Amino acid sequence: MLTQVAEGVLVHQSALLENNTVVVEGRDGVLLVDPGITGDEMACLARDLSDSGRPVVAGFATHPDWDHVLWHAELGDGPRYGTARCAEYLRDLRSNADWKTGLAEGLPPEIDGQVPLDLFGLITGLPAGTTRISWDGPRIRIVEHPAHAPGHAALLIEDRGVLIAGDMLSDVLVPMFDDDGDPIEDYLAGLRVIEDAAGDVDVVVPGHGAFGGAGEVRARIDLDRAYVHALRDGRTPDDPRIGPSAKPGWEWVSDLHAGQARSLARRQPS
Repeated sequence: MLTQVAEGVLVHQSALLENNTVVVEGRDGVLLVDPGITGDEMACLARDLSDSGRPVVAGFATHPDWDHVLWHAELGDGPRYGTARCAEYLRDLRSNADWKTGLAEGLPPEIDGQVPLDLFGLITGLPAGTTRISWDGPRIRIVEHPAHAPGHAALLIEDRGVLIAGDMLSDVLVPMFDDDGDPIEDYLAGLRVIEDAAGDVDVVVPGHGAFGGAGEVRARIDLDRAYVHALRDGRTPDDPRIGPSAKPGWEWVSDLHAGQARSLARRQPS
């Protein structure tokens, strides 16, 4: 199930939506980033790690979108971290009496009934301003920024030259905006934060799609920035992730883009 992308860093990709779960090896076990997305996938991953003598000692959620805050009992009961704002968002969501029903109704129909929700969103928020994951493994810097979702954070595995980008820098998904605040400026600010942190990156792993090697992180930042600039300026983006050049099976991203463009246009002053 696992593909090695750097020393001690492995990726499992889900069958649906190409979600990337990242496994970072430490001395006593592994850190699991954004596990998902079906129960069978997570249970299989747990067994593979256990059979190879790599227990899960901790988890991290890059942001509070449903497909990044899942968990399975077989992964163990180690701490699951996220930023303070990410954890706060999830506490608010889970405080609604019908949160589980509402969430289940919004899941892709292809995986109806296959996503375990009992452990959904149980994230321990790190103190605001925390920039390191404290664990017995390679140095990992938390790069929090305002783009895409509340409390979104990329992770920079400094000793391995790996950037875990969360739901940014994808080769199949265009930038997706948080409706709160100023979506355009927040996204551009997020790209600047990532750009400043990613100077020595050799591998970028997005939340969805293919990981990229040396040089890819710069190209993907530029592509995402060009897309955001086009929407800000009311232009149609020249972007390979939408239109006839979209990856087979990802044609729906063009509809996502069209909806975002309409939403942003309505926000502009008349």
